[in-house]
Amino acid sequence: MRILGIESSCDDTAAAIVEDGVRLIAEAKLSSALIQQRYGGVVPEVAAREHAMAVLPVVETVLAEAGMQLADLDAVAVTQGPGLLGALLVGVTFAKALARALHRPAIGVHHLEAHLYANSIGHPVEFPGLALIVSGGHTSLVWWRGHGDLEVIGATRDDAAGEALDKGARLLGLPYPGGPEIERLALTAGPEPAFRLPVARVTGAPLDFSFSGLKTATEDLVRQHPDARAGVARALQEAVVEALMKNVKRAYALYPVPHLYVAGGVAANQRLSEALTSFGREVGATVHVPPVALCTDNAAMVAAAGYYRWQRGERLQPGEGPKTPWQLQEVARVES
Repeated sequence: MRILGIESSCDDTAAAIVEDGVRLIAEAKLSSALIQQRYGGVVPEVAAREHAMAVLPVVETVLAEAGMQLADLDAVAVTQGPGLLGALLVGVTFAKALARALHRPAIGVHHLEAHLYANSIGHPVEFPGLALIVSGGHTSLVWWRGHGDLEVIGATRDDAAGEALDKGARLLGLPYPGGPEIERLALTAGPEPAFRLPVARVTGAPLDFSFSGLKTATEDLVRQHPDARAGVARALQEAVVEALMKNVKRAYALYPVPHLYVAGGVAANQRLSEALTSFGREVGATVHVPPVALCTDNAAMVAAAGYYRWQRGERLQPGEGPKTPWQLQEVARVES
């Protein structure tokens, strides 16, 4: 089963062909990040325009790299939401039109569920597991029992972890996207931490996250120590990792499963990966971290997630369009 995946939820236009939800045949991506740097973040109208210009060339590139024709595809999967409405509209419209022309099924995929399936590229996902989805717009803890069988057990009450890193990067004069820049700058700090930033705990909901206070505290620290950029970057990164790991440990105490998964753009952070791996060794759980290229938005994860939705008989209907907002809880259903 060869599925073409299309991703256009934010600033990356991506396409990939994945076989049976596991084997990556080919992938390609065009990013508008350099254009968005002029504005210090993603401008929805600019993103939608860039997607419209990039989606066909990206699909043509993937087919050429795979040595395949459109007729060789069995289905088309696309990120249906959540994301930027105009950006999603480009991808969904293209995918539905292509699928209709090929007389193939079109499959709508939830963006966060797709991030989980970045872990399936190369080898099938093993269940049950705990999953940490952490990106620029989302931070969630998921008890993942099987395909189509997951439960959101923790989520952010305000800002996401990646958003806190991006805000810190802007305060420090670093370019967009900010997460990788914070990590690079933090590596240049001294051996001993110069500062410590607060880690919030949500009263009455110990598995939920809150990063809005961290953003404010980072802004204050930058104002107080404008010449200590590396120290501030390190403090911010450590606070984010500490907040994530505290909740992962609390979740594991309630759900002592054999597998721990991490997904989303912040999963590419080496400090977080090291902390998760160390914890996994302590408790005897296998930690799964996607390759860096599959942590950020990509189409391979969309095609992989689409394969399992296809197996469940899910199809995009003619009248369906993008869905945003679209809570992960809405697709977290137990298989019958």
